[in-house]
Amino acid sequence: MRRKLNAERKQVSILSYWSLRYLLILFIGCAIIALVSIYWIRETARDNRLQTSELFVLDVADRVTGQTGLEIPPQLDELVENRLHFFKLDRDFCLMILDKNDRLVYSMPKITQQQMEEKWNPDNWKSRHPEYATVSVPVLRGGHEVGRVALLQSAKSLTTSKSVIVVIVILLVTFALSGWLTIYLLSSRLSHPLKQITVAAGRIRSGNYDIGNLQVTSQEREISELIGSFQEMASRLKQLEEWRMLSLAGVSHELKTPVTSIKGLIHAVKDKVVEETEAEEFLELALKETGRLDRMVADLLDYNALAAGNVSVRSDRIELNDLLAEVVRQWRLLDEHEAADLQLNLLGEEMYVIGDALRIRQIVINLLNNSFQAAHQERKPVIGVALERVDQEKIRIVVQDNGIGVSSEDLPNIFERFYRGERRTARPRGLGLGLTYSRLLAQAMGGELELIDSTQEGSSFGLTLFRA
Repeated sequence: MRRKLNAERKQVSILSYWSLRYLLILFIGCAIIALVSIYWIRETARDNRLQTSELFVLDVADRVTGQTGLEIPPQLDELVENRLHFFKLDRDFCLMILDKNDRLVYSMPKITQQQMEEKWNPDNWKSRHPEYATVSVPVLRGGHEVGRVALLQSAKSLTTSKSVIVVIVILLVTFALSGWLTIYLLSSRLSHPLKQITVAAGRIRSGNYDIGNLQVTSQEREISELIGSFQEMASRLKQLEEWRMLSLAGVSHELKTPVTSIKGLIHAVKDKVVEETEAEEFLELALKETGRLDRMVADLLDYNALAAGNVSVRSDRIELNDLLAEVVRQWRLLDEHEAADLQLNLLGEEMYVIGDALRIRQIVINLLNNSFQAAHQERKPVIGVALERVDQEKIRIVVQDNGIGVSSEDLPNIFERFYRGERRTARPRGLGLGLTYSRLLAQAMGGELELIDSTQEGSSFGLTLFRA
């Protein structure tokens, strides 16, 4: 069910995904900033304008204080207009001057006593309507209140500053658009190489490994490394696919050759083309070809089992001198190896390693067989098996020969499965799994199998193991 839901989930591009989400985050952030800023500006503007209004009312109160008490100067209208312009007060107001009996003696704009009483509450000196803010000061003469100056202003006008709000909106919109444009350009720059890699990956998935050079130039190190690694991977896959096809053909040919030979030999005996002694020789050849075919199939099965992790490797304490002496003695017993001069050089003291005796035997025998197969036609095969110390923790088994060596073309591939060099002269040939299988065995024991050196005068391989 979960897979079905995931499959039905709509897929979007990186550009759309990050751009939309970043724009949403910007919108939320800018909205919070705008709300906080507007609230702070409104409160600050209210306090400042109330203070300014109070100064204005105090100035008017000072102007109407006369020698005998409350006196309205004839030029008060002009004075109020000048003060309104000077203090930059909003025109939505009502200025009232009351005597000590709360009777209206002056107002701007002109209102009646009844209208004044509807606006003004003399008990608490505040407006009767909450939408108006009130500032009032007493008119004093000789320490006695002779009147009062009151200014009623729209509370909305105190907190509203259109110019400031416009500036904030412009700044926030500019910030949001700049942020969105930034993430859009970054996402576009990131998605462009990924799109090309996706297209190239689709080609590889369809079996086309020839993707060419991805035309992507990026200053980002990670993107450049990703593109380079992807191109190397595609090149490697193409090479492995070519090897797979060639290996499959080679393996089929190698398996078919002994089968054809066995079939021909048995038919010759069955049809009595050869008789008596010659027939026995044909049957002997058929048995040898059968043994060769059996070894090929065994190599293939062993490699597959080890690659799949189905082969167990022991970790025993093994004495190498005795083990190598036994392996060399058994290898010499085969008639076909009599032509080789096999030399064994051991250390003067006992050498113990951690490993599997059976697997070490398999690796050394495989190296000996490879050395014998690489023999030079013009000189007697000489193969040396020696022990040498690498350091305090490791010891190495070295198998060296005087054969034809490994060509420069074969060097990078000698440990690849099914790869067989073309310069070996001795028979029989295998499937190209010997070194691959041997290296896997060495690694399973915690060691390493490597080509130490190779020239036209011979090659040397080393099996490094940890000392016990």
